[in-house]
Amino acid sequence: QVRLVESGGGLVQAGDSLRLSCALSGRTFSRYFMGWFRQSIGEERAYVAAIAGGSEITDYSDSVKGRFTISRDNAKNTVYLQMNSLKPEDTAIYYCAAGSVGGTSPRWYEYWGQGTQVTVSS
Repeated sequence: QVRLVESGGGLVQAGDSLRLSCALSGRTFSRYFMGWFRQSIGEERAYVAAIAGGSEITDYSDSVKGRFTISRDNAKNTVYLQMNSLKPEDTAIYYCAAGSVGGTSPRWYEYWGQGTQVTVSS
């Protein structure tokens, strides 16, 4: 059984930092692209960042580039999203996802976590 479990969300003020974690079980973690997406109320799920399995090549959406950092620890089967200089518009439910083929579209990811709420107050 595949499970992705996110943690680390919360309520912070603008300018603060948060680190999200997502642990994968039930699959060989290092073989998967890992992505972070977010969804605000009334909006579609939006791409945030992704990291490849073996090479650890990373990619970011323009809205978070320079503020967020995605990383992974294959020994711990965990992917992280370090979020700095948070803005109110970053408020959303954040989801991690695992896919055999990475990309910016949710359709490329087979497995999803339950999501963790991030709220940034002004």
